[in-house]
Amino acid sequence: MTSTASAPTMQTNRHQIVPIDLSASAAARSYDIVIGDNVLAAAGTLMAERLGKRRCLIVTDSNVAPLYLKRLEAVLASAGHTLLPAMTIPAGEGSKDFATLQKLLDHILTSGVDRRCVIVALGGGVVGDLAGVAASLALRGLDLVQIPTTLLAQVDSSVGGKNGINAAAGKNTVGAFYQPRLVVADVSLLDSLPRREMLAGYAEVVKYGLIKDAAFFDWCRAHGGQLLNGDREAQIYAVSKSCDHKAKIVAADEREAGERALLNLGHTFGHALESATGYSQVLLHGEAVAIGTVMAFKLSAQLGLCSHNDVYDVRDHFAAVGLPTTPPAHAYDIDQLMHAMAQDKKAQDGKLTLILTRGIGRCFVSHDVNPKEVRMVWSEIL
Repeated sequence: MTSTASAPTMQTNRHQIVPIDLSASAAARSYDIVIGDNVLAAAGTLMAERLGKRRCLIVTDSNVAPLYLKRLEAVLASAGHTLLPAMTIPAGEGSKDFATLQKLLDHILTSGVDRRCVIVALGGGVVGDLAGVAASLALRGLDLVQIPTTLLAQVDSSVGGKNGINAAAGKNTVGAFYQPRLVVADVSLLDSLPRREMLAGYAEVVKYGLIKDAAFFDWCRAHGGQLLNGDREAQIYAVSKSCDHKAKIVAADEREAGERALLNLGHTFGHALESATGYSQVLLHGEAVAIGTVMAFKLSAQLGLCSHNDVYDVRDHFAAVGLPTTPPAHAYDIDQLMHAMAQDKKAQDGKLTLILTRGIGRCFVSHDVNPKEVRMVWSEIL
């Protein structure tokens, strides 16, 4: 089987397909990400072509259900799928917890599912993560289809099979690597997002350029405004490019033993800020990633790894589109922030694992940063 690393994004007359090939030994778990304008209308057919006609249980949230649930149910029914009762969870990061997971599992297990049923996640990152964890657990594993409705979910959380819920120890500290069977990313669904949510997702788009594709970062600086203002061509390109980058990384390192950690650029700092602000609307995940990315570049410059001009380029682009580059007002405690970073899933042998950079598009994984250097960055930015 051809590796994703050499497989280009394929253009069709209706949509683009980015394949995730998990290697010949895991071929049964390889899948497609289908990206396009109004591709939701083809979701039932796309599922039938790949999985056959199935019994489906949709998981969504209280924001998305009034907008798209009935439309998706009609699309699936018209393609010959059978619908089980949908589950609507409260919108927001607060639903990524054990209590909501328990309710979802109880709903799934009392709805008449069997092992040929498909869990369909219709929503943003919270829905996708929660549905992914539930699908991995129910009956020891049910097929999962992701239909992300936010930019952040389309370019990041719905792709690659990392599913998690939050616990007292930190964000996404309980979960599973569990790949979907199909991802359907309809950019027309982004029209319903508030500007702030679009910006939060855009931070993850920019991340792919900063990690290992300086030319894509240049594209973001030139066309990011068009994407955020609803330009379909720019949105499809950005989502496809982001997914293509993530597909290559996931194919090489499915369980984050090495290179996949690069996708966490800015996240260790960002997760600490999310924890400090109570995983609330005070700071959205993508906003925390933007701030954390600026901090990662600041730390890299402080260590002499990259130039201060690189820091300014990243900071100025985020600021130009409207993303925060410094934490919101809050009573922060650097000791608590450092403790939250130490609880990060990537920490090894009690040492921080951070994504640092030698310049735009030249990120790497570091396991040996002196905590005093990290404290200095916190002191400067708070």
